[in-house]
Amino acid sequence: MTKPTQSRELAYEILMEILEKGGYSHVVLRQALEKYQYLEKQDRALITRLAEGTVEYLLTIDEIISRFSRVPVKKLKPAIRTILRMSVYQIFWMDRIPDRAVCSEAVSLAESRRFGSLKGYVNGVLRSVIREKDGISFDDWSLKYSMPRWLVDMWREQYPEHIVEGMLQAFLGEMPTAVRCNQNLADISAVKESLARQGVQAGENTAFPGTLMLSGYDYLEGLEAFQNGWIQVQDPSSSLVCRAAAPEPGSQVLDICAAPGGKSLHMADMLGGTGMVTARDLTEQKALMIRENIRRTGFSNIQVQVWDALRFDPQWEGKADIVLADLPCSGFGIIGKKPDIKYQASPEKIRELAVLQRQILSVAVRYVKPGGRLVYSTCTVSRQENEDQREWFLRSFPEFVPGDLRKRLGSGLARPGLEEGYIQLLPGQDPCDGFFIALFEKKKI
Repeated sequence: MTKPTQSRELAYEILMEILEKGGYSHVVLRQALEKYQYLEKQDRALITRLAEGTVEYLLTIDEIISRFSRVPVKKLKPAIRTILRMSVYQIFWMDRIPDRAVCSEAVSLAESRRFGSLKGYVNGVLRSVIREKDGISFDDWSLKYSMPRWLVDMWREQYPEHIVEGMLQAFLGEMPTAVRCNQNLADISAVKESLARQGVQAGENTAFPGTLMLSGYDYLEGLEAFQNGWIQVQDPSSSLVCRAAAPEPGSQVLDICAAPGGKSLHMADMLGGTGMVTARDLTEQKALMIRENIRRTGFSNIQVQVWDALRFDPQWEGKADIVLADLPCSGFGIIGKKPDIKYQASPEKIRELAVLQRQILSVAVRYVKPGGRLVYSTCTVSRQENEDQREWFLRSFPEFVPGDLRKRLGSGLARPGLEEGYIQLLPGQDPCDGFFIALFEKKKI
């Protein structure tokens, strides 16, 4: 019996954990790569590509398997289902791997998992797929882009066709690592020089000052710039939140759903050692994530507290110059990074999240002092959680008015809505995650 390669064994284990046991793709993959740091860079890259790609194209892959399998995909043994899925991904989307090698590895995996009696079935399905693959194509966007049909239909109701297809394409595209520079610790030129010494390419985008897109690195935690706290993993879209808030020196800032702490750290950096940022989240585990980032950066004007955002805290009533409310959401804007989001979502969950968001906002408004600001943000593309929430907020809290974002976000992001204090960023249209920001200012007494 030929033993399957270690990289495919590990990709198989990761996919079983994600697709059959409900693990979060980004968490399972990160933990596996940390455990197997000793592997060669190209092996870790193969594992990542196999795991992420199979999850991204899952709907399309299952449709292909169903055309050549006499057993429905849902009725296959989990191990065989996973082997077929990762093999079909390689056949269709990894040109550098010969089809015959994919078949051989799949049969070896089946044998190593004690399903030798089914190796003929695995081999037969995959050989049929290989013979017919040039004639397989999809016009249906749900299958072409592996997106649940209800999501495609929802976006088509909200945006023009070309915007929707651009978004679907972007979700399946390459996603370089985005970082924000803590510019009170090191300026961008120093950060780029440090990264270059370690062989990392760092591209800038003028629409998002202070952010870099990294490629060519092996292990993020091994970079000098990361260890020194000079950079923080944060999408360019998320970095706009603190620019929208535009803190003055000495500001008292309350971040009510802060983990892992990117926006709180950005605010502390913008304050230049003045004021105080109070970063809160629901659990001690999330608080630890924020504390670790604070330890790495060394900022002193930031503190962490465990607090449920649904609970009103009378000590903060009318005390905050700025409240950051980056609230739980459906996460559709980051499907490109966390593809399993699209399979776990539902219209019912969106409605539940919209209710939760309103409940939290109804508490958060009480913390803003007269003349202060509240910034509401989500990493999603859902009118029910974004534009509809903004309109509800302005109706419900007449003591707030929309802020003007035109001068705060820069000319590179000019579009309708900025004057009314909001922006919806869209993958495919903007070089970032899907993200929504709304700025509200409390009237002075």
